[in-house]
Amino acid sequence: MKQELMDAIQEMPVIAAVKDDTGLCNALTNENIRVVFVLYGDICNIATIVRRIHEAGRFAVVHVDLIAGLAGKEVAVDFIRSTTEADGIISTRQSFIRRAKELGLAAILRVFLLDSIALESLDKIPANLPDCLDLLPGTMPKILRRVCATAKVPVLTGGLIADKEDVLAALEAGVTAISTTNQAVWDM
Repeated sequence: MKQELMDAIQEMPVIAAVKDDTGLCNALTNENIRVVFVLYGDICNIATIVRRIHEAGRFAVVHVDLIAGLAGKEVAVDFIRSTTEADGIISTRQSFIRRAKELGLAAILRVFLLDSIALESLDKIPANLPDCLDLLPGTMPKILRRVCATAKVPVLTGGLIADKEDVLAALEAGVTAISTTNQAVWDM
């Protein structure tokens, strides 16, 4: 399943990121969306959200850091795996990424590039740790190009994607795909 998810990300480079039920409904009815990043939910409804995504024939990747009711401990990843059957997780925590890989989930490490220190920290991430890097914000083509040139795993990006121009700039910089809550660019 992990390879199928990675193939879907490469084939359809725009990923729907959803932060509420309205966004989820729109993603599930959009023929151009194959992968959904879930940026909302709680321990009571996350299994239902993932099930809806799977029933629509899409891949579900849960941002485990944003699920209400989960603690900042690795067992949160076990919970997602055992109760939701998600295809993968997103997290800013390397320990969560490591645990996801142990459990056979796709593991996407989200990194906020706020300054040069954050950029330099990418060199310290073990090459075998994440399946993908997810760099935010996504509107820095020069930086994205630099990271893509040296990254040992596929690079995704998102955040502040406003229009088709932002998507194309990121893809031209070498990213594999972009994720966005901006539904106006889902149909590219």
